[in-house]
Amino acid sequence: MRAVNDALIEETEFRLLLEAMLNCYGYDFRDYDMTPLKRRIWEQVHAEGVQTLSGYQEKILHEPACMEQFLLALRDGDATLFQDAEFWQTFRASVVPILRTFPSIHIWVPECAGGDDVFSLAILLNEEGLQHRARIYATDLSQEVLKKAREGILPLNRIADDATRYLQAGGSRPFSEYYRMERDYALFNDCVMESIVFAEHNLVTDGPFNLFQAILCRRALGVFNEWLQERVHALFMKSLSRFGVLALGTDGLPKSPLTERYERLPGVPNLYRKVK
Repeated sequence: MRAVNDALIEETEFRLLLEAMLNCYGYDFRDYDMTPLKRRIWEQVHAEGVQTLSGYQEKILHEPACMEQFLLALRDGDATLFQDAEFWQTFRASVVPILRTFPSIHIWVPECAGGDDVFSLAILLNEEGLQHRARIYATDLSQEVLKKAREGILPLNRIADDATRYLQAGGSRPFSEYYRMERDYALFNDCVMESIVFAEHNLVTDGPFNLFQAILCRRALGVFNEWLQERVHALFMKSLSRFGVLALGTDGLPKSPLTERYERLPGVPNLYRKVK
């Protein structure tokens, strides 16, 4: 009998782990980009104090909290309020006038993670006088991620930096208008939270659920493989109203016939308007 090498064992364990996550919890990561996904899984293996993927799978199967912790880790990153000031300046100058033409405004932020883009958008719409006819739908595949975002907590150690980025992004008011202090943390005020609807939605398996005038998905698609990115872009196309705006991250639009249905807006890259 031939010896089984370590790489083959690890690959087998990895595939079995993904099948276990799908079969037991309904989370399908099989079409994610494998390199960053494997890196994040191994980080969690070490964090849970086990030595192998099989040992991690056992914890995933028998401890639902372990699965939730993985989902939180998958969404964690270096996102901050008003990240990329140039994007928000362009959004204010080029996208807000388009949004004003709609009688009601529905905006979707899929894979919202901690909600930084969601809260930034809510603040911007408030300043532009659009919050009373706008709804921001912040979705994620994890209930635990949504629960954390729904709390609207602004860490104290971030406030100074967030305030600086807010001003760089074109903010015109004291940043302190948007939060209140609570002991060792801050909470966003109602003027930020009241326009946000948090809901569970999985880009991998779920379909369209509304028609939107804008969709902001600036970071999530980088973890998907090419096939899944195309599927998600088709979902965005079905979900976006005519003349609605799509904001993407560095990956931009895929090379497909869908591209012809958008026009690029001037300013920052990967900001598009649906015209067909």
